[in-house]
Amino acid sequence: MKPYFPSAILLLLIAYFGVQALTGQRGLLSGHERDAMLVRREAQLSGIMEQRRDLEVRVRYLRTDSLSRDLLEERARAVLGFSDPRDYVIRIATPVTAPGPAPRA
Repeated sequence: MKPYFPSAILLLLIAYFGVQALTGQRGLLSGHERDAMLVRREAQLSGIMEQRRDLEVRVRYLRTDSLSRDLLEERARAVLGFSDPRDYVIRIATPVTAPGPAPRA
């Protein structure tokens, strides 16, 4: 048994690395999962980049050298919760939820 022990260990290592090459995290059979994740991440990145461009435009309009009165007024109203006396304010009541069935004892 002693002369076969190194050969058995080597065979087990080759089998282990072969299985990992096929089914591991970066294996040959998991390529479609990586491609799908790449597509999801690229879509997420494009959404974040669009948000960044929007925020950069808003910041540009809030700087002192190019201050937009409309944007400043809109932000002040949103933050402070005030409205102009000439504005029409429509209050929407939250819907009342019907009580659920009574719990049984």
